[in-house]
Amino acid sequence: MGILIFWDEDVPEGLQQPFVRMVSHTLDMPASAQPNGMMLRGFDRSRNQNDASRILGDMQDIYTRRAGCEEAVLLVTGKDLYIRGRDFVFGLARPGVKVSVVSTARLDNRWYGRQQSDEDLMDRLVKEGCHELCHCMGLDHCENPECIMYYPQTLDELDRKKKTLCPECRQYLNLYRFSD
Repeated sequence: MGILIFWDEDVPEGLQQPFVRMVSHTLDMPASAQPNGMMLRGFDRSRNQNDASRILGDMQDIYTRRAGCEEAVLLVTGKDLYIRGRDFVFGLARPGVKVSVVSTARLDNRWYGRQQSDEDLMDRLVKEGCHELCHCMGLDHCENPECIMYYPQTLDELDRKKKTLCPECRQYLNLYRFSD
């Protein structure tokens, strides 16, 4: 059981290898990365955003159905994401088929007019990437505001989370990992 991370070309350079190592360490699972070969569809000109649900549908078709990928898959993109009924999402997962996507757009300080910080971006990206991957592995949202599985409504709530799972969520993840 492992994690496959696809890295879109519009993500800031220099983050890929540290991100892969941190995700692997945080979830205690092997992780690898490769460039994203899939064209991202679902751009909505009126919103200037990409439909995260459409991206997940394409990922399901390409990586799960055609390529037969059995690992949990995460696509990291720099494109701003939304789903119907929401202004934006940091990321989204489709647990039944183990595909997920996360965007660096609103995780970057520059989005909010703040000074750019690779450290802040990496911290948020790891938290959100692990959050979506854990959904792929069957975990639901957690009420503990420090747990990776807590559902943040704002960037400040995301920043308050830790890069760890609470004991209950860790136990559930361990059950998933050793169920094969």
